Amino acid sequence: MREIVLDTETTGLDARAGDRIVEIACVELLNHLPTGRRFQSYVNPERDISAGAYDVHGLSGDFLAGQPRFADIVDAVLGFLDDAPLVMHNAEFDLGFLNAELARLERPLLAPARAIDTLAMARRKFPGAQASLDALCRRFAIDNSARDRHGALLDAELLTEVYLELIGGRQAGFDLVGLAPAREMAAPDARGPSRPSRVHLPTDAELAAHDALVAKLATPLWRA
Repeated sequence: MREIVLDTETTGLDARAGDRIVEIACVELLNHLPTGRRFQSYVNPERDISAGAYDVHGLSGDFLAGQPRFADIVDAVLGFLDDAPLVMHNAEFDLGFLNAELARLERPLLAPARAIDTLAMARRKFPGAQASLDALCRRFAIDNSARDRHGALLDAELLTEVYLELIGGRQAGFDLVGLAPAREMAAPDARGPSRPSRVHLPTDAELAAHDALVAKLATPLWRA
C-alpha cells in the first residue's frame, strides 16, 4: 500500500481569505515504510507574507519571488501524489490550501476521504494530552532538535516517524508486543514422560537375519 506524508507552509492561516502555499513537501511510504522518494518545492505565492507566518517558517517574500508558481509545479505535485492516501497533521488545513490552489487552476479537488489526519489520531489515542507535532516527537522520543523553525520537508519527515508510531511502530499490523517467550507458552508436559535409553547395537537375532539376507545376494559388492 502506497501512502504520502504531506506538509505545507503558507502565507497565513486562511486559504479562503486568499492565503497561499509557499512550500510543499511529500514523503512516500510503501507498506508503512519510507521508500526514500520525496518531493519538495518552494512556491512563489504571488502575494505578501504575513509577519506571523514569516516568524513560523522564515521564508521571505524576496526569496519566494524567485521560486516557481504553484501553476508551474501542479503537474509534478499531482503526479507524485497520484491516488495515494494523504497523511497530514491537521488535514483540514493542508487539504484546504491544496484544494484552494487547485481551484484557482480549475483542476479537480482532492477528496477529503483521502486524508489520514494524525492530529485526530493522536487526540483519540491520547485524550487530553498535547497533540502538536513537537509534543508527539517528545512523546515518541523522535529527535526534532533541527526544528528551530517550521519547514515542510523536515516536518513531513518528522510526521512520517510520528505516524508510524501512532499506527504501532515498525511492526504495524503484527501484534507481537507482549507475547510471552516460547518457553513460557509451552505446555508443562510438552516433552512427555521420560523414556529409557535405547540400545543401538544389533541383537544376535538381528545379526543372524542380516547374514541370511546377504547369503541370498549373488555377489555382494563388499565381497567382490
